[in-house]
Amino acid sequence: MARQGKVTVVGAGFYGSTTAMRLAEYDIFETVVLTDIVEGKPEGLALDMNQSRPIEGFETKVIGATTTADGGGYEATANSDVVVITAGLPRKPGMSRMDLIDVNAKIVRNVAENVAKHSPQAVVIVVSNPLDEMTALTQLATGFPRERVIGQAGMLDTARFSNFVAEKVGADISSVRTLTLGSHGDTMVPIPSRCTVDGKPLTEILSNDEIDELVVRTRNGGAEVVALLKTGSAYYAPSAAAARMAKAVIEDSGAIMPVCAWVNGEFGISGVYLGVEAELGRGGIRRVVESALTESELDALKQAAEAVRAKQGDVINL
Repeated sequence: MARQGKVTVVGAGFYGSTTAMRLAEYDIFETVVLTDIVEGKPEGLALDMNQSRPIEGFETKVIGATTTADGGGYEATANSDVVVITAGLPRKPGMSRMDLIDVNAKIVRNVAENVAKHSPQAVVIVVSNPLDEMTALTQLATGFPRERVIGQAGMLDTARFSNFVAEKVGADISSVRTLTLGSHGDTMVPIPSRCTVDGKPLTEILSNDEIDELVVRTRNGGAEVVALLKTGSAYYAPSAAAARMAKAVIEDSGAIMPVCAWVNGEFGISGVYLGVEAELGRGGIRRVVESALTESELDALKQAAEAVRAKQGDVINL
């Protein structure tokens, strides 16, 4: 099997380490690098992951590297093809994603500047919260073309929506198709008109009230997990989403996924990072896909764009 390229995961918490493990087990990369500011943690996790290779049967090598605030340790990440940024504090019960903006902005800016220094041709996948704002900040801090900086949100939110629909109607998860766009937060826009179960429109299976309940639960999906865990936030589903995006990039697959991408005229919206469907390849975003939306869904998407625009404009000063 031909393995290619190098992917770095910044942040060795539950999210980052699970993402690194998934990427290694794909067995499509030559190298997975895991970094963290906690001395020895990424090296220890990498050693553990490598020792699972004989059992799981993958050849990808995992490298751990402790990094410092002044940029030390990033040499191990040099010339990465893809970088996944998970660094930052997770939410605690009762916190919104926006409550993290000030502290995580400082962390993400530092990481992004070091990524740009050591991997100037990388595609960057941002997962730190608040997602839409941190994606915009990463693009500004790296100076990369906007198509090479992508946020992970819609993949996760869509997965949550699909799971809730499957549970509600008692269907196999493989038979459910859903879609969420907009922001990764209060102005998330689930798209019921694009939802089907075994090819049958969801609107023919559930009432409007039942669909609305699932929409609300999807919008609050992360907070529901945080409240149950009490310490930390979700990482199994988020890491699966980020890893799939990295896989699509390195394989130049052209897969169409709901992600946070720069929108410049699509849907009548310009100049903002927003959750949309996009085609992914080796250079990042190939194109934004303009999905067919109902009038109310399009209105909600435009409202989401305006809601995140101001905050994204503010990140240049963070």
